[in-house]
Amino acid sequence: MSKTILRIISSFVILVIYQCSLAAEEGQAKKPLFRFGAVADCQYCNKTSNVRKYSLSIQKLTSCVEHYNKMDLAFVVHLGDFIDQDFDSFAKVTPIYNRLKAPHYHVLGNHDFSVSDEKKALVPAQLGLKNRYYDFTYNGWRFLALDGNDVSLHAYPKNDPRTEAAAAFHRNLKPGTPNWNGAVGKEQLKWIQDKLEEATKNDEKVILFCHFPIYPANVHNLWNADVLTKLLAKYPCVMAYINGHNHKGNYGTRDKIHYLTLKGMVNTTENAYSIIEVHKDQLLLKGIGRQEDRKMVLPKIK
Repeated sequence: MSKTILRIISSFVILVIYQCSLAAEEGQAKKPLFRFGAVADCQYCNKTSNVRKYSLSIQKLTSCVEHYNKMDLAFVVHLGDFIDQDFDSFAKVTPIYNRLKAPHYHVLGNHDFSVSDEKKALVPAQLGLKNRYYDFTYNGWRFLALDGNDVSLHAYPKNDPRTEAAAAFHRNLKPGTPNWNGAVGKEQLKWIQDKLEEATKNDEKVILFCHFPIYPANVHNLWNADVLTKLLAKYPCVMAYINGHNHKGNYGTRDKIHYLTLKGMVNTTENAYSIIEVHKDQLLLKGIGRQEDRKMVLPKIK
């Protein structure tokens, strides 16, 4: 075999190896670091309306859980309003949610406290929560689950001092502000700041979960949304804030942070839930049913 032919063969082999290497790198780039499931407003109770199909949430949550169990998920989070009303409603949907193979979490919603006064204090434990707000980490990311009912007119008994304090808070807001939202209290705000400081020191990226939105401006937003958005803007480690509550869904960016409101599962006969892929440079939301897909490019941390 001549040297010319050998050189041609050698060049061809090198080209093939190079192309295979590029293909492998491209495939690796498309593969997410991990995936997690996110559901908003299952909001089950034994009734229905023209828009909200409360009783169908059993069927829709079952379908969601079965789908999630076929996937390799880091965790699943439900973003509040697991029930619409009546403490006994928890017994219908909690066993379904607990069939999830992946670790699964809850965030407290306003309707989760639409129970009798004597049972309001039992709600967090009913959802498996040791604390009303908490955090956890996964693969270099930190997740903060907030309690937007910290200051609330519905989360505590009628004669509880915290209800009276919430009424005073609400009176100082813009006239017409809905009383069915809530606020994050001073102690929780300090906790959030401490966790963001910790994440910064650990070179962790952060996603926050809450029931209530804080951006864009909307009637559903937390009473002290501006306080929280200003706090988050100080920390480049914050990548996204994901919530429910506004069943129509919403989205906006501010200070390079993605603010994502997921559509409510309870609305219409069609399902709605999400699979979120976490990549080094982006979050890819793959929506099921009414939930649309979304690509969210992540900023580089200096």
